[in-house]
Amino acid sequence: MDLRKIKKLIELLEESQLAEIEIHEGEESVRLTRQHPQPAGTQTFALPPQASAPAAAPVAAPQQPAAAASAAGEGDDPEEGLPEGEVVRSPMVGTFYAASSPEADPFVKVGSSVSSGDTLCLVEAMKMFNQIEAEFSGRVMAVLAEDGQPVEFDQPLFVIKKS
Repeated sequence: MDLRKIKKLIELLEESQLAEIEIHEGEESVRLTRQHPQPAGTQTFALPPQASAPAAAPVAAPQQPAAAASAAGEGDDPEEGLPEGEVVRSPMVGTFYAASSPEADPFVKVGSSVSSGDTLCLVEAMKMFNQIEAEFSGRVMAVLAEDGQPVEFDQPLFVIKKS
């Protein structure tokens, strides 16, 4: 493409309200893009073009039968179906560990008796291992988290029936 034509295209872009012009002539093409002036002190960073990954197909949520849905009711307590007792929740986001090392026995199991202050598990957050202790005495009715799995803040970890 002739340099004079490119200069004319630049002038046309500057005089118009267009943000971009792209011209194809045979196998040659030119694309001109206007950059808007930016306030002092700001910077623009151009990212290299990347191939877009194919979008994942949406997965349909499993359908609950109408009878089960009506039996469940709306606004169900997420802890419904748990054994009777007090729920011990994670005080932080992190990784749940049932034992002090992979070879060690878990701190507690279902049926274990615990006293106030006993270690129930560890939650690793930011390379720090935090002991989660029982706040009262009782019997462990359920362990709700899996060893090595991430846990969220306020996620139920154990159900303990006070003694």
